[in-house]
Amino acid sequence: MEYTNLGKSGLQISRLSLGSWLTFGKQIGDDVAERLMDIAYDNGINFFDNAEVYAHGKSEEVMGAILKKKNWSRDSYIVSSKVFFGAGGQLPTQKGLSRKHIFEACEQALKRFQLDYVDLFLCHRPDKQTPIEETVWSMHQLIMQGKILYWGTSEWSAQEIMEAHMFAKQNHLIGPIVEQPEYNMFTRHKVEVEFSQIYKTVGLGTTIWSPLASGILSGKYNDAFPTDTRLGMDGLDWLKEKNLTAERISVVKKLNDLAASIDLSLPVLSLAWCLKNPNVSTVILGASKEYQLTENLKSMEAKEKLSTEIMEQIEEILGNKPIHPAH
Repeated sequence: MEYTNLGKSGLQISRLSLGSWLTFGKQIGDDVAERLMDIAYDNGINFFDNAEVYAHGKSEEVMGAILKKKNWSRDSYIVSSKVFFGAGGQLPTQKGLSRKHIFEACEQALKRFQLDYVDLFLCHRPDKQTPIEETVWSMHQLIMQGKILYWGTSEWSAQEIMEAHMFAKQNHLIGPIVEQPEYNMFTRHKVEVEFSQIYKTVGLGTTIWSPLASGILSGKYNDAFPTDTRLGMDGLDWLKEKNLTAERISVVKKLNDLAASIDLSLPVLSLAWCLKNPNVSTVILGASKEYQLTENLKSMEAKEKLSTEIMEQIEEILGNKPIHPAH
């Protein structure tokens, strides 16, 4: 495993990490979740990603119970929670980024995890109803209270992230260090273009999600729609419509041939491609089966096979290189 600083912070994060969206407390049994965490931890993964909204809080409970059972040294792993959507409550004060919801969501997450603090606390979406000043102050205060160590954002725009930084700087507060954007071979603009200046200025770590585009880049949808996959789960039609298109499947088949030509599986090629981007701090893996995680871990070594020539061939197949604005 390789480790890197998360943004401009001193926090050393593993380049591969394990996420629990759609799996823990929902798609998989707790025993499978435990095996996945075991495999991850034994292979040097030190970051486990979670959120209040995942399985309405059940995901954090499952992960917390596993961490308690394993009794791994608390200084050896990093845990995140995210605040915005709430854990299932529909009342106005049970979601968003107001000071009230941020404080209460943090307390609730700590209870579910059975932990004294979380390492990363992310604003799961921007909140147009709450002044950014209130959110920045709230996160700073949680850090001062020792309940969180670092804070960040997920699916925020570069402008919103910079507004948070400017307010933090003006008031000598702690600003966000990390953004969690979607990033994969089909979704590139934000990470490669929109954030390109922020990496250089205030610094921005990225914990990227959906590196396999909801499994499309695993190749398992190439010939038929398999059972027991996340795209077949109730309520995820939006994810299926976005990712499962004839055009994408055609691209995936060509990528599959290229991967085979250098003796890699398609998911490993796709993950290694994400790892080749130096602005990607960690790639969040989502697995529902042990063999998937074991296979995906090979991407760490596989990135050496992605020569300039192979990267160019991938670019040609994708045909979606983002255009950088002229400076």
